[in-house]
Amino acid sequence: QVHFVESGGGLVQPGGSLRLSCAGSGIDFSRDVVGWYRYVPEKKRRERVALIGPSGRTSFADSVTGRFTISTDSAKAAVYLQMNSLRNEDTSIYYCNTFPTSDSWGQGTQVTVSS
Repeated sequence: QVHFVESGGGLVQPGGSLRLSCAGSGIDFSRDVVGWYRYVPEKKRRERVALIGPSGRTSFADSVTGRFTISTDSAKAAVYLQMNSLRNEDTSIYYCNTFPTSDSWGQGTQVTVSS
């Protein structure tokens, strides 16, 4: 069964950078698409931020394209999200999961972008 533990969040000023890490035990990197999601209070749901497939092909939400990158390390069963040029609107709790998502969400890691 998959289990996710996110880390790396924190407080950063607009324009700054953060690198999030996800320990994803149970992920099959040979077949699973994995990604990062963030909670949007206004929509009362999580939204997809970035995905990466077994081939290495990636996709990003329009709002983060050009600013975020996603990568994996199968040996460490880890998923990373490099976030650059952060904006106030990026403030959220960030989660990792597969795509389609598993019900086994982790606690997430808080990212706060503020002056």
